[in-house]
Amino acid sequence: MTAAPATAATRAGGRRAATPRTVAVFGGGVAGLTAAHELAERGYRVTVYERKPTGLGGKARSMDVPGTGTGGRRPLPGEHGFRFFPGFYQNLPETLSRIPFPGNRNGCKDNLVDATEELLPRTGGRPELRFPFRTLDAPPSAITPEALRQILTGALDTVLRLPMTEVVYFAERLLVYLTSCERRRVEEWEGTRWWEYIRAERMSSDYQRLLAIGLTRNVVATKAEVASAHTVAHIFEAFLFNVLGRGNDGQPDRVLNAPTNEAWIDPWLALLRSLGVRFVTGAPLVRLEFQGGEITGAVVKDPRTGGNRTITADYYLSAMPVEHARPTWTPGMRAADPQLGRCSALETDWMTGIQFYLREPLPIVHGHLNHVDTPWSITSIGQAQMWPERDFPADYGDGTVADCLSTIVSEWDKPGILYGKKAKECTKDEVVREVWAQMKAGLNDRGRSVLRDELIHSWFMDPAVDGLGGPKPTNDEQLLIHPSGTLHHRPTSGTAIPNFFLAGDYVRNDMDLATMEGANETGRQAVNALLAADGSSAGRCVIRTLYQPPELEPLKRTDEARYRLGLRNLFDLG
Repeated sequence: MTAAPATAATRAGGRRAATPRTVAVFGGGVAGLTAAHELAERGYRVTVYERKPTGLGGKARSMDVPGTGTGGRRPLPGEHGFRFFPGFYQNLPETLSRIPFPGNRNGCKDNLVDATEELLPRTGGRPELRFPFRTLDAPPSAITPEALRQILTGALDTVLRLPMTEVVYFAERLLVYLTSCERRRVEEWEGTRWWEYIRAERMSSDYQRLLAIGLTRNVVATKAEVASAHTVAHIFEAFLFNVLGRGNDGQPDRVLNAPTNEAWIDPWLALLRSLGVRFVTGAPLVRLEFQGGEITGAVVKDPRTGGNRTITADYYLSAMPVEHARPTWTPGMRAADPQLGRCSALETDWMTGIQFYLREPLPIVHGHLNHVDTPWSITSIGQAQMWPERDFPADYGDGTVADCLSTIVSEWDKPGILYGKKAKECTKDEVVREVWAQMKAGLNDRGRSVLRDELIHSWFMDPAVDGLGGPKPTNDEQLLIHPSGTLHHRPTSGTAIPNFFLAGDYVRNDMDLATMEGANETGRQAVNALLAADGSSAGRCVIRTLYQPPELEPLKRTDEARYRLGLRNLFDLG
Protein backbone atom coordinates (compact mmCIF):
# COMPACT_ATOMS: atom_id res chain seq x y z
CA MET A 1 0.00 0.00 0.00
CA THR A 2 1.33 3.43 -0.84
CA ALA A 3 0.49 6.95 0.23
CA ALA A 4 -1.50 8.12 3.23
CA PRO A 5 -5.27 7.69 3.17
CA ALA A 6 -7.18 10.72 1.93
CA THR A 7 -10.53 11.37 3.57
CA ALA A 8 -13.23 13.47 1.95
CA ALA A 9 -12.07 16.36 4.13
CA THR A 10 -8.40 16.11 3.15
CA ARG A 11 -8.57 15.27 -0.55
CA ALA A 12 -8.88 18.94 -1.54
CA GLY A 13 -6.44 20.13 1.10
CA GLY A 14 -3.91 21.84 -1.12
CA ARG A 15 -6.09 23.39 -3.77
CA ARG A 16 -7.16 27.03 -3.65
CA ALA A 17 -10.80 27.24 -4.72
CA ALA A 18 -10.29 30.65 -6.41
CA THR A 19 -7.64 29.39 -8.83
CA PRO A 20 -8.26 25.73 -9.60
CA ARG A 21 -5.88 24.06 -12.01
CA THR A 22 -7.37 22.58 -15.16
CA VAL A 23 -6.81 19.00 -16.31
CA ALA A 24 -7.69 17.52 -19.69
CA VAL A 25 -8.27 13.77 -19.42
CA PHE A 26 -8.30 11.84 -22.70
CA GLY A 27 -10.27 8.61 -22.50
CA GLY A 28 -13.52 7.95 -20.66
CA GLY A 29 -12.89 4.36 -19.60
CA VAL A 30 -12.25 3.13 -16.07
CA ALA A 31 -8.77 4.71 -15.92
CA GLY A 32 -9.96 8.11 -17.13
CA LEU A 33 -13.06 8.20 -14.95
CA THR A 34 -11.01 7.15 -11.91
CA ALA A 35 -8.53 9.96 -12.51
CA ALA A 36 -11.35 12.45 -13.07
CA HIS A 37 -13.03 11.32 -9.84
CA GLU A 38 -9.90 11.67 -7.71
CA LEU A 39 -8.91 15.02 -9.26
CA ALA A 40 -12.38 16.55 -8.93
CA GLU A 41 -12.52 15.60 -5.25
CA ARG A 42 -9.27 17.51 -4.81
CA GLY A 43 -10.59 20.67 -6.40
CA TYR A 44 -9.24 20.39 -9.96
CA ARG A 45 -11.34 21.43 -12.94
CA VAL A 46 -11.50 18.34 -15.11
CA THR A 47 -12.73 17.82 -18.65
CA VAL A 48 -12.88 14.28 -20.02
CA TYR A 49 -12.59 13.89 -23.80
CA GLU A 50 -13.94 10.55 -25.04
CA ARG A 51 -13.45 9.55 -28.66
CA LYS A 52 -16.74 7.65 -29.00
CA PRO A 53 -20.14 9.36 -28.81
CA THR A 54 -21.39 6.66 -26.41
CA GLY A 55 -18.06 5.43 -25.09
CA LEU A 56 -18.06 6.62 -21.48
CA GLY A 57 -17.22 3.60 -19.36
CA GLY A 58 -14.90 2.17 -22.01
CA LYS A 59 -14.77 -1.60 -22.32
CA ALA A 60 -16.55 -1.88 -18.95
CA ARG A 61 -19.75 -0.20 -20.15
CA SER A 62 -22.97 -1.87 -21.17
CA MET A 63 -24.87 -0.58 -24.19
CA ASP A 64 -28.38 -0.64 -25.59
CA VAL A 65 -29.09 -3.01 -28.47
CA PRO A 66 -30.74 -0.63 -30.95
CA GLY A 67 -34.43 -1.09 -31.68
CA THR A 68 -35.05 -3.91 -29.21
CA GLY A 69 -37.12 -2.23 -26.49
CA THR A 70 -40.91 -2.25 -26.97
CA GLY A 71 -43.96 -1.66 -24.78
CA GLY A 72 -42.12 0.66 -22.42
CA ARG A 73 -39.34 -1.86 -21.76
CA ARG A 74 -35.67 -0.97 -21.93
CA PRO A 75 -33.59 -2.11 -24.91
CA LEU A 76 -31.80 -5.42 -24.50
CA PRO A 77 -28.48 -4.87 -22.68
CA GLY A 78 -25.38 -5.50 -24.75
CA GLU A 79 -21.75 -5.23 -23.71
CA HIS A 80 -18.15 -5.58 -24.78
CA GLY A 81 -18.11 -8.80 -22.77
CA PHE A 82 -19.09 -9.87 -19.28
CA ARG A 83 -16.88 -8.69 -16.45
CA PHE A 84 -16.22 -9.86 -12.93
CA PHE A 85 -14.71 -8.44 -9.77
CA PRO A 86 -12.47 -10.96 -7.96
CA GLY A 87 -12.12 -10.56 -4.23
CA PHE A 88 -8.48 -9.59 -4.65
CA TYR A 89 -9.63 -6.39 -6.39
CA GLN A 90 -9.43 -3.71 -3.71
CA ASN A 91 -8.88 -0.34 -5.41
CA LEU A 92 -11.87 -0.56 -7.73
CA PRO A 93 -14.29 -1.74 -5.00
CA GLU A 94 -13.18 1.21 -2.86
CA THR A 95 -14.11 3.54 -5.72
CA LEU A 96 -17.44 1.75 -6.09
CA SER A 97 -18.15 2.33 -2.40
CA ARG A 98 -17.83 6.10 -2.94
CA ILE A 99 -20.41 6.23 -5.75
CA PRO A 100 -23.87 6.83 -4.24
CA PHE A 101 -26.63 4.42 -5.23
CA PRO A 102 -30.23 4.67 -3.93
CA GLY A 103 -30.85 2.32 -1.01
CA ASN A 104 -27.24 1.14 -0.77
CA ARG A 105 -25.20 1.88 2.32
CA ASN A 106 -21.94 1.21 0.47
CA GLY A 107 -22.91 2.80 -2.83
CA CYS A 108 -22.36 0.87 -6.02
CA LYS A 109 -20.18 -1.64 -4.19
CA ASP A 110 -23.35 -3.13 -2.72
CA ASN A 111 -24.38 -4.00 -6.29
CA LEU A 112 -21.74 -6.74 -6.35
CA VAL A 113 -23.13 -10.25 -5.92
CA ASP A 114 -21.25 -13.50 -5.46
CA ALA A 115 -20.96 -16.11 -8.18
CA THR A 116 -20.56 -19.33 -6.22
CA GLU A 117 -19.61 -22.03 -8.76
CA GLU A 118 -17.47 -22.58 -11.82
CA LEU A 119 -18.09 -25.08 -14.61
CA LEU A 120 -15.66 -26.45 -17.16
CA PRO A 121 -17.67 -28.34 -19.80
CA ARG A 122 -15.63 -31.03 -21.59
CA THR A 123 -15.98 -32.73 -24.96
CA GLY A 124 -15.28 -36.27 -26.10
CA GLY A 125 -17.25 -37.95 -23.33
CA ARG A 126 -15.09 -36.55 -20.55
CA PRO A 127 -16.99 -35.56 -17.40
CA GLU A 128 -17.55 -31.87 -16.86
CA LEU A 129 -15.66 -30.20 -14.03
CA ARG A 130 -17.95 -28.34 -11.64
CA PHE A 131 -16.62 -26.93 -8.40
CA PRO A 132 -17.51 -24.35 -5.74
CA PHE A 133 -15.50 -21.16 -6.12
CA ARG A 134 -15.53 -19.55 -2.70
CA THR A 135 -13.23 -18.64 0.14
CA LEU A 136 -12.43 -21.68 2.28
CA ASP A 137 -14.52 -22.01 5.42
CA ALA A 138 -11.47 -23.20 7.36
CA PRO A 139 -8.29 -21.84 5.75
CA PRO A 140 -4.93 -22.71 7.33
CA SER A 141 -3.95 -20.49 10.24
CA ALA A 142 -0.41 -20.18 8.88
CA ILE A 143 0.77 -20.18 5.29
CA THR A 144 3.77 -22.47 5.03
CA PRO A 145 5.30 -24.21 2.00
CA GLU A 146 3.99 -27.57 3.19
CA ALA A 147 0.48 -26.19 3.79
CA LEU A 148 0.46 -24.59 0.36
CA ARG A 149 1.71 -27.79 -1.26
CA GLN A 150 -1.06 -29.81 0.36
CA ILE A 151 -3.78 -27.29 -0.50
CA LEU A 152 -2.68 -26.98 -4.11
CA THR A 153 -2.27 -30.68 -4.79
CA GLY A 154 -5.52 -31.55 -3.03
CA ALA A 155 -7.55 -28.88 -4.83
CA LEU A 156 -6.07 -29.55 -8.25
CA ASP A 157 -6.47 -33.30 -7.90
CA THR A 158 -10.10 -32.95 -6.79
CA VAL A 159 -11.12 -30.35 -9.35
CA LEU A 160 -9.12 -31.19 -12.48
CA ARG A 161 -8.68 -34.97 -12.17
CA LEU A 162 -5.25 -34.93 -13.76
CA PRO A 163 -2.56 -37.58 -13.16
CA MET A 164 -1.12 -37.08 -9.69
CA THR A 165 2.40 -36.68 -11.05
CA GLU A 166 1.27 -33.71 -13.12
CA VAL A 167 -0.71 -32.20 -10.24
CA VAL A 168 2.31 -32.44 -7.94
CA TYR A 169 4.62 -30.94 -10.55
CA PHE A 170 2.30 -27.99 -11.20
CA ALA A 171 1.92 -27.37 -7.46
CA GLU A 172 5.70 -27.38 -7.10
CA ARG A 173 6.05 -24.80 -9.89
CA LEU A 174 3.55 -22.55 -8.13
CA LEU A 175 5.44 -22.98 -4.86
CA VAL A 176 8.59 -21.82 -6.64
CA TYR A 177 6.83 -18.65 -7.74
CA LEU A 178 5.21 -18.03 -4.35
CA THR A 179 8.62 -18.10 -2.64
CA SER A 180 10.50 -16.18 -5.34
CA CYS A 181 11.83 -12.72 -4.53
CA GLU A 182 10.61 -9.74 -6.50
CA ARG A 183 13.81 -9.50 -8.56
CA ARG A 184 13.53 -13.11 -9.69
CA ARG A 185 9.87 -12.57 -10.55
CA VAL A 186 10.35 -9.48 -12.72
CA GLU A 187 13.66 -10.55 -14.24
CA GLU A 188 13.74 -14.35 -14.56
CA TRP A 189 10.07 -15.31 -14.56
CA GLU A 190 8.98 -12.28 -16.59
CA GLY A 191 11.37 -13.46 -19.29
CA THR A 192 10.10 -17.05 -19.15
CA ARG A 193 7.09 -18.25 -21.12
CA TRP A 194 4.27 -19.80 -19.05
CA TRP A 195 4.24 -22.84 -21.35
CA GLU A 196 7.92 -23.36 -20.63
CA TYR A 197 7.65 -22.55 -16.92
CA ILE A 198 5.10 -25.31 -16.25
CA ARG A 199 6.77 -27.71 -18.76
CA ALA A 200 3.52 -28.04 -20.71
CA GLU A 201 5.19 -29.66 -23.72
CA ARG A 202 6.03 -32.72 -21.59
CA MET A 203 2.57 -33.17 -20.14
CA SER A 204 -0.79 -34.63 -21.14
CA SER A 205 -3.19 -32.83 -23.44
CA ASP A 206 -5.55 -32.25 -20.49
CA TYR A 207 -2.72 -30.62 -18.51
CA GLN A 208 -2.02 -28.37 -21.48
CA ARG A 209 -5.67 -27.54 -22.04
CA LEU A 210 -6.58 -26.92 -18.38
CA LEU A 211 -3.47 -25.45 -16.79
CA ALA A 212 -1.74 -23.82 -19.74
CA ILE A 213 -4.38 -22.65 -22.21
CA GLY A 214 -7.31 -22.47 -19.77
CA LEU A 215 -5.39 -20.13 -17.46
CA THR A 216 -4.11 -17.88 -20.22
CA ARG A 217 -6.09 -17.69 -23.43
CA ASN A 218 -9.51 -18.17 -21.86
CA VAL A 219 -8.90 -15.84 -18.92
CA VAL A 220 -6.41 -13.18 -19.98
CA ALA A 221 -6.56 -13.48 -23.79
CA THR A 222 -2.90 -14.26 -24.26
CA LYS A 223 -1.34 -17.42 -25.68
CA ALA A 224 0.18 -19.82 -23.18
CA GLU A 225 3.06 -20.46 -25.57
CA VAL A 226 4.20 -16.81 -25.32
CA ALA A 227 2.61 -15.45 -22.11
CA SER A 228 4.87 -14.25 -19.33
CA ALA A 229 5.11 -16.77 -16.49
CA HIS A 230 5.26 -13.83 -14.08
CA THR A 231 1.92 -12.44 -15.28
CA VAL A 232 0.04 -15.74 -15.21
CA ALA A 233 1.50 -16.98 -11.91
CA HIS A 234 0.91 -13.58 -10.29
CA ILE A 235 -2.83 -13.85 -11.00
CA PHE A 236 -2.95 -17.49 -9.86
CA GLU A 237 -1.26 -16.33 -6.64
CA ALA A 238 -3.91 -13.63 -6.17
CA PHE A 239 -6.75 -16.13 -6.62
CA LEU A 240 -5.05 -18.57 -4.24
CA PHE A 241 -4.81 -16.09 -1.39
CA ASN A 242 -8.33 -14.90 -2.15
CA VAL A 243 -9.59 -18.48 -1.69
CA LEU A 244 -7.54 -18.72 1.50
CA GLY A 245 -9.24 -15.60 2.82
CA ARG A 246 -6.06 -13.54 3.01
CA GLY A 247 -6.05 -9.85 2.11
CA ASN A 248 -9.22 -10.01 0.06
CA ASP A 249 -12.20 -7.70 -0.33
CA GLY A 250 -14.75 -10.46 -0.96
CA GLN A 251 -15.43 -13.77 -2.67
CA PRO A 252 -13.19 -14.85 -5.59
CA ASP A 253 -15.90 -14.28 -8.22
CA ARG A 254 -18.31 -11.35 -8.04
CA VAL A 255 -20.49 -9.80 -10.72
CA LEU A 256 -22.87 -6.85 -10.85
CA ASN A 257 -26.56 -7.32 -10.06
CA ALA A 258 -27.71 -5.46 -13.19
CA PRO A 259 -26.31 -4.27 -16.53
CA THR A 260 -23.09 -2.38 -15.90
CA ASN A 261 -24.34 1.08 -16.77
CA GLU A 262 -27.36 0.70 -14.50
CA ALA A 263 -25.38 -0.70 -11.57
CA TRP A 264 -22.23 1.40 -11.87
CA ILE A 265 -21.37 3.62 -14.84
CA ASP A 266 -24.45 5.87 -14.94
CA PRO A 267 -24.34 6.60 -11.18
CA TRP A 268 -20.61 7.29 -11.51
CA LEU A 269 -21.12 9.78 -14.31
CA ALA A 270 -23.85 11.49 -12.29
CA LEU A 271 -21.48 11.81 -9.33
CA LEU A 272 -18.67 13.18 -11.47
CA ARG A 273 -20.95 15.77 -13.04
CA SER A 274 -22.03 16.84 -9.55
CA LEU A 275 -18.32 17.35 -8.76
CA GLY A 276 -17.97 19.64 -11.78
CA VAL A 277 -16.43 17.20 -14.27
CA ARG A 278 -17.28 18.04 -17.89
CA PHE A 279 -17.60 15.38 -20.58
CA VAL A 280 -17.03 15.93 -24.28
CA THR A 281 -17.92 12.79 -26.22
CA GLY A 282 -17.32 12.01 -29.87
CA ALA A 283 -14.10 14.01 -29.53
CA PRO A 284 -11.07 11.80 -30.28
CA LEU A 285 -7.62 13.16 -29.51
CA VAL A 286 -5.80 13.74 -32.79
CA ARG A 287 -2.41 14.75 -31.44
CA LEU A 288 -0.69 16.44 -28.55
CA GLU A 289 1.31 19.61 -29.19
CA PHE A 290 4.76 19.60 -27.64
CA GLN A 291 7.09 22.57 -27.33
CA GLY A 292 9.72 23.71 -24.87
CA GLY A 293 9.65 20.40 -23.04
CA GLU A 294 5.93 20.58 -22.19
CA ILE A 295 2.54 19.83 -23.69
CA THR A 296 1.22 23.17 -24.96
CA GLY A 297 -2.13 21.99 -26.27
CA ALA A 298 -4.15 19.11 -27.61
CA VAL A 299 -5.87 18.85 -30.97
CA VAL A 300 -9.23 17.11 -30.69
CA LYS A 301 -11.96 16.54 -33.21
CA ASP A 302 -14.91 18.84 -32.57
CA PRO A 303 -18.08 16.69 -32.30
CA ARG A 304 -20.24 19.62 -33.47
CA THR A 305 -18.35 20.66 -36.59
CA GLY A 306 -16.33 17.57 -37.44
CA GLY A 307 -13.23 19.74 -37.71
CA ASN A 308 -10.22 19.95 -35.42
CA ARG A 309 -9.78 22.37 -32.57
CA THR A 310 -7.00 22.94 -30.04
CA ILE A 311 -7.76 22.84 -26.34
CA THR A 312 -5.41 23.85 -23.54
CA ALA A 313 -5.11 22.95 -19.86
CA ASP A 314 -2.57 23.13 -17.07
CA TYR A 315 -2.14 19.35 -17.13
CA TYR A 316 -2.83 16.60 -19.66
CA LEU A 317 -3.63 13.02 -18.69
CA SER A 318 -3.78 10.31 -21.34
CA ALA A 319 -6.07 7.48 -20.22
CA MET A 320 -6.67 5.87 -23.59
CA PRO A 321 -5.85 2.25 -24.51
CA VAL A 322 -2.25 1.97 -25.66
CA GLU A 323 -3.10 1.32 -29.32
CA HIS A 324 -5.05 4.60 -29.43
CA ALA A 325 -2.64 6.57 -27.24
CA ARG A 326 0.56 5.86 -29.19
CA PRO A 327 -0.42 7.72 -32.39
CA THR A 328 -1.01 10.92 -30.39
CA TRP A 329 2.58 11.07 -29.09
CA THR A 330 4.89 13.19 -31.23
CA PRO A 331 8.54 12.33 -32.04
CA GLY A 332 9.55 15.16 -29.71
CA MET A 333 7.61 13.60 -26.85
CA ARG A 334 9.18 10.21 -27.49
CA ALA A 335 12.62 11.82 -27.48
CA ALA A 336 11.85 13.64 -24.23
CA ASP A 337 10.75 10.42 -22.54
CA PRO A 338 12.10 7.17 -24.06
CA GLN A 339 9.52 5.08 -22.20
CA LEU A 340 6.90 6.40 -24.63
CA GLY A 341 8.90 4.93 -27.48
CA ARG A 342 9.21 1.59 -25.73
CA CYS A 343 5.41 1.33 -25.73
CA SER A 344 5.65 0.46 -29.43
CA ALA A 345 6.65 -3.04 -28.31
CA LEU A 346 3.39 -3.59 -26.38
CA GLU A 347 0.88 -5.91 -28.02
CA THR A 348 -2.90 -6.15 -28.09
CA ASP A 349 -5.24 -8.92 -29.23
CA TRP A 350 -8.92 -9.60 -29.74
CA MET A 351 -11.14 -10.56 -26.78
CA THR A 352 -14.70 -9.81 -27.82
CA GLY A 353 -18.16 -10.46 -26.48
CA ILE A 354 -21.34 -11.90 -27.97
CA GLN A 355 -24.63 -11.96 -26.07
CA PHE A 356 -27.20 -14.65 -26.83
CA TYR A 357 -30.72 -13.58 -25.81
CA LEU A 358 -32.75 -16.65 -24.87
CA ARG A 359 -36.48 -17.38 -24.78
CA GLU A 360 -36.20 -19.36 -21.53
CA PRO A 361 -34.16 -18.92 -18.34
CA LEU A 362 -30.98 -20.98 -18.55
CA PRO A 363 -29.12 -21.00 -15.20
CA ILE A 364 -26.53 -23.62 -16.15
CA VAL A 365 -24.28 -22.85 -13.19
CA HIS A 366 -24.29 -20.08 -10.61
CA GLY A 367 -21.11 -18.55 -11.97
CA HIS A 368 -18.84 -18.60 -14.98
CA LEU A 369 -18.34 -21.33 -17.55
CA ASN A 370 -14.86 -21.84 -19.00
CA HIS A 371 -15.34 -23.81 -22.22
CA VAL A 372 -11.78 -25.11 -22.11
CA ASP A 373 -12.07 -27.45 -25.09
CA THR A 374 -13.35 -24.83 -27.53
CA PRO A 375 -10.85 -23.88 -30.24
CA TRP A 376 -11.94 -20.25 -29.85
CA SER A 377 -11.35 -20.20 -26.05
CA ILE A 378 -14.89 -19.24 -25.06
CA THR A 379 -16.08 -18.25 -21.60
CA SER A 380 -19.67 -17.44 -20.65
CA ILE A 381 -22.15 -16.64 -17.88
CA GLY A 382 -25.94 -16.68 -17.59
CA GLN A 383 -26.83 -13.16 -16.48
CA ALA A 384 -30.51 -13.17 -15.49
CA GLN A 385 -29.83 -15.31 -12.40
CA MET A 386 -27.34 -12.66 -11.24
CA TRP A 387 -29.84 -9.79 -11.58
CA PRO A 388 -32.35 -10.60 -8.78
CA GLU A 389 -33.94 -7.14 -8.88
CA ARG A 390 -34.67 -7.44 -12.59
CA ASP A 391 -37.52 -9.30 -14.27
CA PHE A 392 -35.84 -9.86 -17.60
CA PRO A 393 -38.91 -10.26 -19.87
CA ALA A 394 -40.77 -7.46 -18.08
CA ASP A 395 -37.83 -5.05 -18.06
CA TYR A 396 -36.00 -5.63 -21.35
CA GLY A 397 -36.65 -6.23 -25.03
CA ASP A 398 -40.01 -7.25 -26.49
CA GLY A 399 -41.23 -9.30 -23.52
CA THR A 400 -40.19 -12.68 -24.90
CA VAL A 401 -36.52 -12.66 -23.84
CA ALA A 402 -36.00 -14.43 -20.51
CA ASP A 403 -32.22 -14.60 -20.21
CA CYS A 404 -28.88 -13.50 -21.65
CA LEU A 405 -25.97 -15.91 -22.08
CA SER A 406 -23.05 -13.52 -22.30
CA THR A 407 -19.93 -14.96 -23.93
CA ILE A 408 -16.39 -13.90 -24.71
CA VAL A 409 -14.32 -15.18 -27.62
CA SER A 410 -10.61 -14.97 -26.82
CA GLU A 411 -9.07 -16.85 -29.75
CA TRP A 412 -9.68 -15.37 -33.21
CA ASP A 413 -6.85 -17.01 -35.15
CA LYS A 414 -7.67 -20.73 -35.03
CA PRO A 415 -10.08 -22.71 -37.23
CA GLY A 416 -13.58 -23.40 -35.89
CA ILE A 417 -15.52 -26.66 -35.94
CA LEU A 418 -18.33 -25.68 -38.36
CA TYR A 419 -16.65 -23.81 -41.18
CA GLY A 420 -12.99 -24.65 -40.63
CA LYS A 421 -12.16 -20.96 -40.72
CA LYS A 422 -10.53 -18.62 -38.26
CA ALA A 423 -12.94 -16.33 -36.45
CA LYS A 424 -11.48 -13.30 -38.23
CA GLU A 425 -12.21 -14.97 -41.58
CA CYS A 426 -15.88 -15.61 -40.76
CA THR A 427 -18.81 -13.29 -41.23
CA LYS A 428 -20.60 -12.12 -38.09
CA ASP A 429 -23.35 -14.68 -38.63
CA GLU A 430 -20.76 -17.44 -39.04
CA VAL A 431 -18.94 -16.37 -35.87
CA VAL A 432 -22.18 -16.51 -33.91
CA ARG A 433 -23.08 -19.96 -35.26
CA GLU A 434 -19.56 -21.20 -34.49
CA VAL A 435 -19.62 -19.92 -30.92
CA TRP A 436 -23.00 -21.55 -30.29
CA ALA A 437 -21.84 -24.82 -31.84
CA GLN A 438 -18.61 -24.87 -29.86
CA MET A 439 -20.47 -24.32 -26.59
CA LYS A 440 -22.98 -27.05 -27.54
CA ALA A 441 -20.11 -29.48 -28.17
CA GLY A 442 -19.27 -29.39 -24.47
CA LEU A 443 -22.57 -28.67 -22.78
CA ASN A 444 -24.52 -31.14 -24.93
CA ASP A 445 -21.85 -33.84 -24.78
CA ARG A 446 -22.83 -37.33 -23.66
CA GLY A 447 -26.38 -37.03 -25.02
CA ARG A 448 -27.48 -33.99 -23.02
CA SER A 449 -29.53 -31.15 -24.45
CA VAL A 450 -28.56 -28.07 -22.45
CA LEU A 451 -28.32 -25.68 -25.39
CA ARG A 452 -31.13 -25.92 -27.97
CA ASP A 453 -31.21 -23.85 -31.12
CA GLU A 454 -34.82 -22.81 -30.56
CA LEU A 455 -33.77 -21.04 -27.35
CA ILE A 456 -32.10 -18.25 -29.32
CA HIS A 457 -34.25 -15.16 -29.70
CA SER A 458 -31.46 -12.93 -31.05
CA TRP A 459 -27.84 -12.05 -30.50
CA PHE A 460 -25.57 -9.01 -30.23
CA MET A 461 -21.86 -8.65 -30.98
CA ASP A 462 -19.63 -5.87 -29.71
CA PRO A 463 -19.90 -3.18 -32.44
CA ALA A 464 -16.17 -2.47 -32.07
CA VAL A 465 -15.65 -5.46 -34.38
CA ASP A 466 -16.10 -4.59 -38.03
CA GLY A 467 -15.34 -6.01 -41.45
CA LEU A 468 -15.68 -9.68 -40.50
CA GLY A 469 -15.66 -11.90 -43.55
CA GLY A 470 -13.80 -9.26 -45.53
CA PRO A 471 -10.12 -8.76 -46.32
CA LYS A 472 -9.34 -6.47 -43.36
CA PRO A 473 -11.41 -7.18 -40.24
CA THR A 474 -10.85 -4.66 -37.45
CA ASN A 475 -11.44 -4.48 -33.72
CA ASP A 476 -11.51 -0.98 -32.25
CA GLU A 477 -11.39 -2.20 -28.63
CA GLN A 478 -8.62 -4.72 -28.21
CA LEU A 479 -7.01 -6.01 -25.03
CA LEU A 480 -3.44 -5.65 -23.87
CA ILE A 481 -1.67 -9.03 -23.80
CA HIS A 482 1.44 -10.05 -21.91
CA PRO A 483 4.10 -11.92 -23.87
CA SER A 484 7.21 -12.65 -21.83
CA GLY A 485 9.49 -9.69 -21.37
CA THR A 486 6.99 -6.98 -22.23
CA LEU A 487 6.66 -5.76 -18.62
CA HIS A 488 9.90 -3.86 -19.19
CA HIS A 489 8.32 -1.88 -22.05
CA ARG A 490 5.43 -0.62 -19.96
CA PRO A 491 5.63 3.03 -18.81
CA THR A 492 5.06 4.65 -15.45
CA SER A 493 2.20 7.07 -14.81
CA GLY A 494 4.58 9.98 -14.32
CA THR A 495 6.58 10.96 -17.39
CA ALA A 496 9.64 13.11 -18.08
CA ILE A 497 7.23 15.71 -19.50
CA PRO A 498 6.24 17.65 -16.36
CA ASN A 499 2.60 18.32 -17.32
CA PHE A 500 1.83 14.97 -18.97
CA PHE A 501 0.67 11.78 -17.22
CA LEU A 502 -0.43 8.28 -18.21
CA ALA A 503 -3.20 5.99 -16.99
CA GLY A 504 -4.55 2.75 -18.43
CA ASP A 505 -3.98 -0.93 -17.81
CA TYR A 506 -0.90 -0.90 -20.09
CA VAL A 507 0.83 1.39 -17.57
CA ARG A 508 2.91 -0.41 -14.94
CA ASN A 509 0.79 -1.44 -11.99
CA ASP A 510 0.77 -4.07 -9.29
CA MET A 511 -1.95 -6.14 -11.02
CA ASP A 512 0.31 -6.57 -14.08
CA LEU A 513 -2.74 -7.57 -16.12
CA ALA A 514 -5.27 -5.88 -18.40
CA THR A 515 -8.08 -5.48 -15.87
CA MET A 516 -10.50 -2.88 -14.53
CA GLU A 517 -8.54 -3.03 -11.27
CA GLY A 518 -5.31 -2.22 -13.07
CA ALA A 519 -7.02 0.66 -14.88
CA ASN A 520 -8.33 2.01 -11.58
CA GLU A 521 -4.92 1.62 -9.96
CA THR A 522 -3.16 3.55 -12.73
CA GLY A 523 -5.78 6.30 -12.60
CA ARG A 524 -4.82 6.74 -8.95
CA GLN A 525 -1.10 6.58 -9.79
CA ALA A 526 -1.48 9.29 -12.42
CA VAL A 527 -3.30 11.56 -9.99
CA ASN A 528 -0.59 11.10 -7.37
CA ALA A 529 2.08 11.96 -9.93
CA LEU A 530 0.12 15.04 -10.98
CA LEU A 531 -0.34 16.17 -7.36
CA ALA A 532 3.40 15.89 -6.81
CA ALA A 533 4.16 17.85 -9.97
CA ASP A 534 1.68 20.53 -8.93
CA GLY A 535 3.13 20.81 -5.43
CA SER A 536 -0.28 20.04 -4.00
CA SER A 537 -0.73 19.23 -0.31
CA ALA A 538 -4.01 17.42 -1.03
CA GLY A 539 -4.21 13.88 0.30
CA ARG A 540 -2.76 11.29 -2.04
CA CYS A 541 -4.79 8.46 -3.51
CA VAL A 542 -4.39 5.24 -1.56
CA ILE A 543 -3.12 2.41 -3.77
CA ARG A 544 -3.70 -1.08 -2.42
CA THR A 545 -1.42 -3.83 -3.67
CA LEU A 546 -2.03 -7.56 -3.88
CA TYR A 547 -1.65 -9.51 -0.68
CA GLN A 548 1.70 -11.09 0.16
CA PRO A 549 1.74 -13.38 3.24
CA PRO A 550 4.28 -12.35 5.86
CA GLU A 551 5.03 -16.02 6.58
CA LEU A 552 6.78 -16.31 3.20
CA GLU A 553 8.95 -13.20 3.57
CA PRO A 554 11.92 -15.08 5.12
CA LEU A 555 11.93 -17.49 2.18
CA LYS A 556 11.78 -14.56 -0.26
CA ARG A 557 14.75 -12.92 1.47
CA THR A 558 16.66 -16.18 1.16
CA ASP A 559 15.71 -16.32 -2.50
CA GLU A 560 16.96 -12.76 -2.99
CA ALA A 561 20.39 -13.84 -1.77
CA ARG A 562 20.32 -16.97 -3.92
CA TYR A 563 19.29 -14.96 -6.98
CA ARG A 564 22.22 -12.57 -6.52
CA LEU A 565 24.51 -15.61 -6.40
CA GLY A 566 22.99 -17.09 -9.56
CA LEU A 567 21.34 -19.99 -7.71
CA ARG A 568 17.88 -21.47 -8.23
CA ASN A 569 14.97 -20.98 -5.87
CA LEU A 570 15.10 -23.47 -2.98
CA PHE A 571 12.04 -25.31 -4.31
CA ASP A 572 13.06 -25.25 -7.97
CA LEU A 573 14.04 -28.82 -8.86
CA GLY A 574 13.85 -28.18 -12.60
